[in-house]
Amino acid sequence: MALCSHKLPGAVWCLRFVIRPFFVNFANKIRDREGFAAVLSDTLNMRFDELLTNDSVLDGLWDMHFDECTPIQEHTIPAVLEGRDVLACAQTGTGKTAAYLLPVINELAEGGFPENAVNCVVMAPTRELAQQIDRQLQGFAYFMPVSGIAVYGGTDGVTYDQQRKSLKAGADVVIATPGRLLAHLSMGYVDLSRVSYFILDEADRMLDMGFYDDIMQIYSHLPKETQVLMFSATMPPKIQQMAKKILKNPVEIKLAVSKPAEKIQQSSYICYEAQKMPILKKLFKENPPQRVIIFSGSKLKVKTLARELRRMPFKVAEMHSDLDQTARDNVMLDFKAGKTQVIIATDILSRGIDIDDIEMVINYDVPRDPEDYIHRIGRTARADRDGRAVTFVLPEEAFRLKRIEKLLEKEVPREEVPAEFGDAPVLQSKDTAKGGGRNHGRKDRGNSGKRRRSGRSRRRGPKADESLKS
Repeated sequence: MALCSHKLPGAVWCLRFVIRPFFVNFANKIRDREGFAAVLSDTLNMRFDELLTNDSVLDGLWDMHFDECTPIQEHTIPAVLEGRDVLACAQTGTGKTAAYLLPVINELAEGGFPENAVNCVVMAPTRELAQQIDRQLQGFAYFMPVSGIAVYGGTDGVTYDQQRKSLKAGADVVIATPGRLLAHLSMGYVDLSRVSYFILDEADRMLDMGFYDDIMQIYSHLPKETQVLMFSATMPPKIQQMAKKILKNPVEIKLAVSKPAEKIQQSSYICYEAQKMPILKKLFKENPPQRVIIFSGSKLKVKTLARELRRMPFKVAEMHSDLDQTARDNVMLDFKAGKTQVIIATDILSRGIDIDDIEMVINYDVPRDPEDYIHRIGRTARADRDGRAVTFVLPEEAFRLKRIEKLLEKEVPREEVPAEFGDAPVLQSKDTAKGGGRNHGRKDRGNSGKRRRSGRSRRRGPKADESLKS
């Protein structure tokens, strides 16, 4: 096997025992985030030592206090070890990363794979997720001769050169974003002809981001016998079509969509676009933010919101695709260190963020997919902490809120728009149907000065500061 870029030099090998507590702590964080609650009805609560065979892998899991499998791990690991392709529908937070990393590491550690070759390729939609997967690989494989490298864009020349050298040498596990791996492939020094495992993580998101052609081009460089594992939070037709092209008689695994933590106090405001910022500023004046994430639908709006909020006495940062990797890393470091109170971001931050104590998530725009709502608000109320999620809903977006509530199997409580910000929209039944209420919302807005403020009497559900019970 190739030398692991993550391993310490021989003269410093003994330091592993000094920094070992760091990796134990890291493992405990993985446990908290990956979720050990059952989401499949036919689970057996199996232990890792019933599924994995390599002693080094099991010893590492034992030291990190990993005992029982999550449902996705329980179903995926045996399929991978049997050499089966896998099509899994599973959200972030169900343990899917370990579900594919552990059996691959187990097999690589057993030996029999080509040396100085790329043996596994993991595709991820964003740099942030690629980095997160890479950190988990480092934790799981720290005491094993399994090498890995994260390959993504937005880096300086030094990092690019490191990626190039590792790819030429043949890292066992390559975790990459599609565009950057394809760029390296085009240079002619990357050999994927001996890849045994090809893994697509958050495949639905990669297709949404326009990576279909890149993925298929990368796939064309793989041997026909490559084992393919495909993970997606949703299973739209485009995912099923891709699965038919690249998977061979796959084992299909579907997990029920997990619900947000009960500690999240969810609420919504049915309002006009012009009322969003005044409501937001009022919320911040009443409760000055410490760790808040605001999600918006476009990077242009992110920039606009950032300029507006910087006029308030808060430290605000932006997170979107226009920032290079160094800038993104600095934003996250400042946020973790408490130097930044508010991050305004696109959905680039909805998955893969590694921060426990986020107090509030604000959906400035309603996400298009209900699953994205769960991903967004799942950033708060972690590690048994309380959290709050506030969503601004335009009249023409009411149907999206209804779709979210259908997924949640409960209503998101409505909050009154403060009287000083003018009349709120009055929704009618047709506004909750898909596409309904678009013209209605605009018409009401034009007549808002003539209507009585009856809209606020239509609030449903408990107040935002009341505990939510399913």
